[in-house]
Amino acid sequence: MTALLSPKVLPILLLIASNVFMTFAWYGHLKFKTSALWVVVIASWGIAFFEYWLAVPANRLGHQVYSAAELKTIQEVITLSVFAIFSVLYLKESFTVNHLIGFAMIAGGAAVIFRA
Repeated sequence: MTALLSPKVLPILLLIASNVFMTFAWYGHLKFKTSALWVVVIASWGIAFFEYWLAVPANRLGHQVYSAAELKTIQEVITLSVFAIFSVLYLKESFTVNHLIGFAMIAGGAAVIFRA
């Protein structure tokens, strides 16, 4: 349990949770195309409010052991991972080879950031 609370792990867990909220805030409304735009904007803003309660502490805690560039890189890789799962499971969209190649290229860029 203490390993999950370490400054290296806890920020990543918080960023995963925050990205789940943000993905729903940004893309969840796509299943509700008949809802008024103002309604989905307010609903999305409400979801994003909780996302910030996770993302800001994640970055504050994470900056103890990661640089800002490393934190941003971690966040982007998490975002793509969460979005890929979300788009397949929630939006019922297919995940193509082109998506996989593109995400792999981004992951390669992330690996460069963490290279010692």
